[in-house]
Amino acid sequence: MSFDATIKHFMTPSPHTIDRRQTMTSAHVLMREHRIRHLPVMENGRIIGVVTERDLHLMETLPDVLPDEIFVEDAMTPDPYTVSPEALVGDVATTMANNNFGCAVVVEHGLPCGIFTTVDALYALAQMMRDPAQPVRPRGDKP
Repeated sequence: MSFDATIKHFMTPSPHTIDRRQTMTSAHVLMREHRIRHLPVMENGRIIGVVTERDLHLMETLPDVLPDEIFVEDAMTPDPYTVSPEALVGDVATTMANNNFGCAVVVEHGLPCGIFTTVDALYALAQMMRDPAQPVRPRGDKP
């Protein structure tokens, strides 16, 4: 694989999203149901944040926090790191590492079309380490 591979080859496509006014409990249910740890947070069709499993658990350690009554917007990280599907994997991974980001929301035409997480980055690294000369295989394709 060349080192100019783009995010679109390794992102998880069609990410699940959640509205900012949904409860933390709703976010937990969605995450468990789909076995995911990151949810882009939406407001009126635009991305305003990202909420992670870790964010939810941290909020729940605070006194008097009731997950059925607290909205996702209160637990989310605002202004998430967003990239184009054409962004280079190396550039995105470097930015994520330098800033301790757990994910990058992949955006096309203002809407989330994918999510690139640290797990996706590890998958990309594993593929590059196996045989850097091989062409890029889309995420999930078997060798």
